[in-house]
Amino acid sequence: MGGERGVRCTTAAAEAARRPKPPAVWPAMVGERTAGRRCGTRRMHGPRLITKEAQPPADEVLFRSDSVKSAVLSSPLVEFSTIYSATNNFSNKLGGGGFGPVYKGVLPDGQEIAIKRLSNSSTQGLEEFKNEVIVLSKLQHRNLVRLFGCCVHGEEKMLLYEYMPNKSLDSFIFDESKRIVFGWKLRYKIIQGTGRGLLYLHQDSRLKIIHRDLKASNILLDDDFNPKISDFGMARIFGEHQLQALTHRIVGTYGYISPEYAMEGKFSDKSDVFSFGVLILEIVSGRRNSSFVDEEWSMNLLGYAWTLWKEGSVTELIDPLMGTICSYDEVCRCIQVGLLCVQELPADRPNMSLVLRMLSGDVTLPAPKQAAFFVGRVPMDDNDTGSGNQMTYTGLQGRPKECKPEQQGYV
Repeated sequence: MGGERGVRCTTAAAEAARRPKPPAVWPAMVGERTAGRRCGTRRMHGPRLITKEAQPPADEVLFRSDSVKSAVLSSPLVEFSTIYSATNNFSNKLGGGGFGPVYKGVLPDGQEIAIKRLSNSSTQGLEEFKNEVIVLSKLQHRNLVRLFGCCVHGEEKMLLYEYMPNKSLDSFIFDESKRIVFGWKLRYKIIQGTGRGLLYLHQDSRLKIIHRDLKASNILLDDDFNPKISDFGMARIFGEHQLQALTHRIVGTYGYISPEYAMEGKFSDKSDVFSFGVLILEIVSGRRNSSFVDEEWSMNLLGYAWTLWKEGSVTELIDPLMGTICSYDEVCRCIQVGLLCVQELPADRPNMSLVLRMLSGDVTLPAPKQAAFFVGRVPMDDNDTGSGNQMTYTGLQGRPKECKPEQQGYV
């Protein structure tokens, strides 16, 4: 019996030795909680409290990814207290999005910055934070927004960008009171600058980047209205020889998503080209593709532009608020390039290198094929009293008529 008791005692001692020892702070906490009481029952609650407080903070979870950790550490790290002071306790809010709110701040040296702060309620913010840090830490181009640094402080995660005083492109071209100052020269400058930034992402940077969310609100404008592509939270890095990728989670913005991406989940550099084509047509017309509906034919902006091109009436697409001071040839060429970018099949769309040459007039432009997402309705005759089931898919073929330079108002 004594031997068995000795074995049991030895086994119990060994098991006790293998148990993890409580942190040094635990007995003190127990003592505070159980003063004047029997400690036997209270001691069971100590480890649970300590375990909860000892969970790794969000910044440690973030740094478990080597690529993220390397990108964050290679970017300038800014103290939370500096940002708190620069934003005056986050009092100057510029806007916000899926990531979280954006604030304006001024650093001690007078540098104006925009701070994107991850919202606690954001479902995609952490992934976007990782993506932006990884992508923007490796990119630098005059037509891309510049990342100054980041801040990771416990649960707080923030990105610091250069401040763009003229905000985003959509605040001008879709506002009649503002876009009146947007003459053709300025619009053409924005089209070309955005195209150069996109070419850099696709071809000239150290990484091949597919933006996946190119749109007017993601084109920021500096003091001189130079365009800068922003918001790389949805961007994807491609391998050097990778042509396309497949995803089951479609991200982007209605009106700018290419058909193969929306319907099949396939995306490539030609998906960005499609979005760029939509952007060109929006800049020229001053109208949103997502909200434009032709009352007679029930078409979106792409279908409307294609119809006008086929009929030789493309000048009707041009924003009348641009006035008469513009080059008609450049406007007509940009519309044609925009239509080439939004063709149904990715293989028919030019890459960004060719798009920029087309915009500059260095190459002869082919006739565009039918625009994607083009569905028109046969207009109802005044005497037709039939049902409303008059929807048809209109296949428009043939060589479009040339633009007519003699149209008044564009010289």
